[in-house]
Amino acid sequence: MTAPTPELDRARLDPAFLRSTFEAALPYERYLQTDPAREGNWRAVERQVELTPAQQELLAAFTRRMPVVVISGMWCGDCVQQGPILNEIARASARIDLRWVDRDQHRELAEQVRICGGMRVPTAIFMAEDFEPVHVFGDRTLSRYRAIAARTLGPSCPLPSALLPADELAATTQDWIDEFERVQWILRLSGRLRQLHGD
Repeated sequence: MTAPTPELDRARLDPAFLRSTFEAALPYERYLQTDPAREGNWRAVERQVELTPAQQELLAAFTRRMPVVVISGMWCGDCVQQGPILNEIARASARIDLRWVDRDQHRELAEQVRICGGMRVPTAIFMAEDFEPVHVFGDRTLSRYRAIAARTLGPSCPLPSALLPADELAATTQDWIDEFERVQWILRLSGRLRQLHGD
């Protein structure tokens, strides 16, 4: 028997399953409290994240409700580096409802959104207001991959606990904002949602 393809796995992301997962998921602050020993690593990156006025204006202008579940791990370096970015993006928009689940506690969901054969984190599942799946994105943005490749495949290797360089943080933040904006346009231009909202 062959293993299911990622496409077949993703087909199982039905709205009822996503709604129940979303309802069981935690807001950012409660998620961080699940592992107090590691919370400080997240807070350190949090203090670095800053949205530009243009980014804030863009996010504040979103009109469609956008539930988002992030599959994560408090122990994960990529989650530490990108989770606070996602939280700051969500804080800038009244339309983004961001929740968090632990990968190992929600393996059924994580299995359905494998990336390159692995249950990588963070992985964001973007949904419409009725929990219809719209987009899955993770585990690193293009800017983050480029920066990691330059460090890892180049002559030097960074310390695991080092904070993100400001330019990498800004580029990674913009990459994530681009994904949120892309999904917002999908929702805003959706024929069925325009009919529902009369716009």
